[in-house]
Amino acid sequence: MRLIADTRPLKYAAFRRLWLANIVTVIGAQMTVVAIPAQIFHITGSSGYVGLAGAFGLVPLVVFGLWGGSLADVMDRRRLLVISTVGLIVTSAILAVLAVAAVDNVWLLLSVFSMQQAFFGLNQPARGALLPTIIPLDMLPAANSLNMTVMTLGAVVGPVIGGALIPLFGYQLLYILDAVFLFATLYAVIRLPSLLPKKQPDTRSGFKGIVDGFQYLGTNTVVMVSLLVDIIAMVFGMPRALFPQIAAETFGGPPEGGIVFSLLFAALAGGSALAGIFSGWVSKVERQGLAVIVAISVWGGAMTVFGLSLELASGFWLAALIIALCGLAVGGGADIISSAFRSTMLQEAATDDMRGRMQGVFIVVVAGGPRIADVLHGSVAAVSNTTIATAGGGIAVIVLVLTCAVIFPAFVKYRVERGGRDHTVVAD
Repeated sequence: MRLIADTRPLKYAAFRRLWLANIVTVIGAQMTVVAIPAQIFHITGSSGYVGLAGAFGLVPLVVFGLWGGSLADVMDRRRLLVISTVGLIVTSAILAVLAVAAVDNVWLLLSVFSMQQAFFGLNQPARGALLPTIIPLDMLPAANSLNMTVMTLGAVVGPVIGGALIPLFGYQLLYILDAVFLFATLYAVIRLPSLLPKKQPDTRSGFKGIVDGFQYLGTNTVVMVSLLVDIIAMVFGMPRALFPQIAAETFGGPPEGGIVFSLLFAALAGGSALAGIFSGWVSKVERQGLAVIVAISVWGGAMTVFGLSLELASGFWLAALIIALCGLAVGGGADIISSAFRSTMLQEAATDDMRGRMQGVFIVVVAGGPRIADVLHGSVAAVSNTTIATAGGGIAVIVLVLTCAVIFPAFVKYRVERGGRDHTVVAD
């Protein structure tokens, strides 16, 4: 039973309400993720406009993620969560109104989507920073695993449901469901007590506060390296941009997608979900820095196997596909374990007056890394092939992460210290 996900954090009412609410809100959010590009393509018939959604989403997420992190270190985090959650509900409602009214203005749609991502950027740093105040520190790995398992399952279920509902009920139903589901999170947030950060006299918000946060990274090796290795793993090891080409050229699928294309995405997410379900052991690990290095090395190795398996497809199609899917599943599992430990280190190693800003930087890394990876893998594959791009990226991850381990031994030696650590637990 130690392998099954550690559910002890659910004993704490504040965390339990947030986690249960997240089950439906993640599905709603993933429905919107499906609806936005589908609606843009329906309006314009252009993949170029669909690609613009990435820029319209990334820029406000980066800007407001950093700003939201600085705000989370100077104001009541509960108040910030209430404001940003209401903003998410309102923007989803506006998207629904536009769809009902059949307003086929792509720029208006992109603008509202951009506003939605801005509120998401404000929301996430405060949400991540409050976790150490509502559960004991020794349960942070388990809590992060539970959260990420829900997010992963939502990333699988949401698009499937959304894709099935669009032809039947249109885009408006997806936006309406997203807005309605968010009320569950709003209720959970309102039930939280006041969560004032333990700010220092010189704590600042806005641009100066963001600068202070980046300067803090230089003084905290553990936090800085946890972000650095995440960038390495995502930029060099995330081959999702090549899935359409691999599905079509390597495995003979149709250009517009097909079953193999779906299986590639599902294998990655499915591996993450499975690892999350059997993550009960993560709370037992004390050498969290070493665990991150090992997990990311496994991720790199899995992506290398995935890339090399593509060379078998010409003669052993089924075997190549099975190996490729297994490689992605193992990689997805390693990724969620790495994420659980890195999130814990960010929450625990950073001081409370800096947690918001560190979470803001974390949001930028999580959002920006895969998008940079899309450009990198696409460019490398264009001048070589998908095997070199994917396997080469996996090898680069292993080499660079092990180099970080050598250069920053303090990160590898980082061990959780439970005894004597100051923390506050909000029981209700």
